[in-house]
Amino acid sequence: MKRLVKNNVSWIGKIDWELKKFHGDDYSVNHGSSQNAYLIEEGKTVLIDTIWKPYDKQFRENLEKEINLDKLDFIVVNHGEVDHSGALPYLMEKVPNLPIYCTANAIKSLVGQYHHPEWNFKVVKTGDSVDIGNGKQLVFVEMRMLHWPDSMATYLTGDNILFSNDAFGQHYAVEELFNDKADQCLLWNEAMKYYANILNPFSPLVARKIEEIVALNLPIDIIAPSHGAIWRDDPLQIVNAYAAWADSYQENQITIVYDTMWDGTKQLAHALAGEIHALDGDTVVKVFSISQTNKNDIMTEVFKSKAIALGSPTVGKSILSSVSGWLHFLSELQFKKKQAAVFGCYGWSGEGVGILREELSKAGFAVVEPEMKVNWNPTEEHLSGMKGIAEALCT
Repeated sequence: MKRLVKNNVSWIGKIDWELKKFHGDDYSVNHGSSQNAYLIEEGKTVLIDTIWKPYDKQFRENLEKEINLDKLDFIVVNHGEVDHSGALPYLMEKVPNLPIYCTANAIKSLVGQYHHPEWNFKVVKTGDSVDIGNGKQLVFVEMRMLHWPDSMATYLTGDNILFSNDAFGQHYAVEELFNDKADQCLLWNEAMKYYANILNPFSPLVARKIEEIVALNLPIDIIAPSHGAIWRDDPLQIVNAYAAWADSYQENQITIVYDTMWDGTKQLAHALAGEIHALDGDTVVKVFSISQTNKNDIMTEVFKSKAIALGSPTVGKSILSSVSGWLHFLSELQFKKKQAAVFGCYGWSGEGVGILREELSKAGFAVVEPEMKVNWNPTEEHLSGMKGIAEALCT
């Protein structure tokens, strides 16, 4: 069933309340999500994207209830990833000659995934446009590496709608579709989580792309992303947020992250939190166990932080595998201009703290000199000694 977005533009996607993970098991979904596809019915009838394969039959059936598929003039594929294109093969079974407007890189993606080089592809690039009747046009803007090389956005003149694909989205289910109908705390938390865990490595490109879109001088009344709420109330607020997030974003927060074997490293983590509170009551301090907290939620807090502290005991002349995996993901996200500190316990050889320091430095963090390396369990002297790390991070 289609739902009105504006004038002759409708949403025809899927609200997915049951979704719990994304990108395989690499992204946690806490409040559902959506795959947003859009139908434009002007002089020409145009579909903007599809949804993913688990719901491909439902998608085509819903579309067929709204229009005769033979009346479709073309489809725009803004991005070839399966959550956007998964229903495309099932749709194309019914309309095999339907023109597909996409970037050259998207053709590589779609052919590579679905093995249909005979599909009627129409290559577009930034600034290209197509007339859809009633005085309106679709204008295409390439969004390379936001977050795939094939990504683009599509702008509808007249209605001033930017179909932004993965940019400006969230994995968040909003049954009422629009940002002004959403829980604002959840909306912004999920928008930041999405940016921190998916788009942050491409922040320099985000900043340049925002400048490019602004330079086009296109009025934007609605931003319609491929996931989550549609921005109709002050849509540029999410653009402004992206501009801030792309600029080495940080708040007055320190996040302490650790894992532990027999609670010695855990004691150090919480002692450090207490010392930071004592030194600077204005600094927000949060403490997370890697083995007990989802990595994406922790990374959102790291994204907000001016500094982090990371702790692990030594095991097998190294660090816990949970911490090692977390560090690998941290490195992928390429956070900038943040400090870090290290701490941990050991029983015999004690390499763990040095490894943490080395890996955090490789990940781009400025690691402060004070550290805490405790043989066996910490004493009161060790716990109070966390003040040195607190002072280094607070200054």
